[in-house]
Amino acid sequence: MNTALVQLAEAGPHYGVGVYRDITEWAAGSPAWLQKLGEVGTEAGILVFVALFVLQWWRARRREDRSMALALLGPVAVAVAVAVAATYMLSEGIKSWLHEERPCRAIPHVTTIAECPEPGDWAFPSNHSVIAAASAAALVISWRLIGMLALPLAALVALSRVYVGVHYLHDVAAGALLGVVVTPVIMLALMIPGTWAVNRLRQTPLASVLGTAPQTYAGARAQYAHASPNRNQG
Repeated sequence: MNTALVQLAEAGPHYGVGVYRDITEWAAGSPAWLQKLGEVGTEAGILVFVALFVLQWWRARRREDRSMALALLGPVAVAVAVAVAATYMLSEGIKSWLHEERPCRAIPHVTTIAECPEPGDWAFPSNHSVIAAASAAALVISWRLIGMLALPLAALVALSRVYVGVHYLHDVAAGALLGVVVTPVIMLALMIPGTWAVNRLRQTPLASVLGTAPQTYAGARAQYAHASPNRNQG
């Protein structure tokens, strides 16, 4: 994956300037309400994902252990994906190594909706895209219906970074690639131990936070069979 990201970073500014100009010129001429929506939406989209994770946790409180485990692993996996990207040169490290300047500073005579980040805040890849794509991937695994609806939202969050003028298109593509690859690997690797942990923790005072799993028919039948001799003896 490192090689693919490096190739994107090296080729992006050369091939992406024209696309960036086209998008920012169109954005500058778009209605004021759309510009405001793009500027607000680039941050608000992340908050929507946070709200979806909270909603998923609430929903999982009355579901089986695996559902609660995946609900908890989703945001954890997103955080780990961002940390991996920042720590192991998959995001911040590549930024510091390649020093890809923000297009709003590198390309002359462009008008952007958002204020250009400070010098030293490198462009490649987009961390907003990492978070959005990772969140959508986590939701696809743990809550399929909402996850499929979250995918377009992740794409909008990523593209909004180009629309407001702070990233090239290849920056957001690389961020999305990181998110959709790293997060599912982490979730699937931790699903079994996570389910076991939820099962154990639901037998502690943390059950008030994690909820209780629904009683299966087999479990109810076994409990009834165990209680029947006691009733007969009475």
